[in-house]
Amino acid sequence: MGKADERRDARRGDEVGRDRRALLRYGAVGGAGAMAATLTRPGVAMADDADRGPSKRYARGAARMEEIAGEDALATVEALEDIAPDLGRFVVEFAYGDVHARPGLDVRQRQLVTIGALTAAGDAAPQLRFHIGAALHVGLDAAQVVEALIHLVPFAGFPRTLNALAAARTVFDERGVRIEPIEAEPGGNRYARGEDKLREVDGEHGIEVIESLNDVAPDLGRYIVEFPFGDIYTRPGLDLRQRQLVTLGGLIAFGDTAPQQKVHFNAALRVGLSPRQVIETVIQAVPYTGFPRALNAVGVLREVFEERGIRPV
Repeated sequence: MGKADERRDARRGDEVGRDRRALLRYGAVGGAGAMAATLTRPGVAMADDADRGPSKRYARGAARMEEIAGEDALATVEALEDIAPDLGRFVVEFAYGDVHARPGLDVRQRQLVTIGALTAAGDAAPQLRFHIGAALHVGLDAAQVVEALIHLVPFAGFPRTLNALAAARTVFDERGVRIEPIEAEPGGNRYARGEDKLREVDGEHGIEVIESLNDVAPDLGRYIVEFPFGDIYTRPGLDLRQRQLVTLGGLIAFGDTAPQQKVHFNAALRVGLSPRQVIETVIQAVPYTGFPRALNAVGVLREVFEERGIRPV
């Protein structure tokens, strides 16, 4: 390689660096629309190889971020420029360019899975605020967001749910969103109501699980029927498919819930989610829970499919 070639390659490297930094800045200031204009100006090549210029995955991911979270979505990525710019690029390219851009689940469904995962994680308040804002942006209303959080109480516990509600309140206040809380009438025969809902969601297998507790912890079985199914699942605001998306997001995030995942993968199929949608739910969780937890969930899901004779391809 001659001196002229070395100088040309050096200039090209400088241009790539400037273009990448410009993508971050334009995304933060002007949204994906300004970024797209940068990508298409003369001299900026679109290529799959990131070393040759801004990638198609980045463009797709930035556009998806804007669709999901609004024109300022890339501000969170721009904030990484001084310490980990490649991490910011990975967020855009993988989480949004690869995962969020997949077919199979719509944008509202993907936010329900994500909110479930982040609430269960328990230590992701900034990310949870971002995705609560995104949920509102794609058309979920504030009451549905709160209902998704309430739904997680039996799976993630009260402390994590209360922390998530604090994050939601911050988002609502910042956006001037007024919420009309959903209030269900208390009382009635909670056990009978819960038993009916348990059969609707889980079938007779759910009743068998409760009965299996009679010899060691019958009150725990009664609490499961009365609270998760008699109080929570019967609430308005979300349908059963939406509730299963939230549930699976939370259970996958915990990572040590294989028996419960199996129950709720079956429940998801029973209430009308397709095998492809259930697979997409696991894939959607990856950026928020990591590959090991997602791979463990796939192992459980494979068992469910085999037992049901489902070929997902």
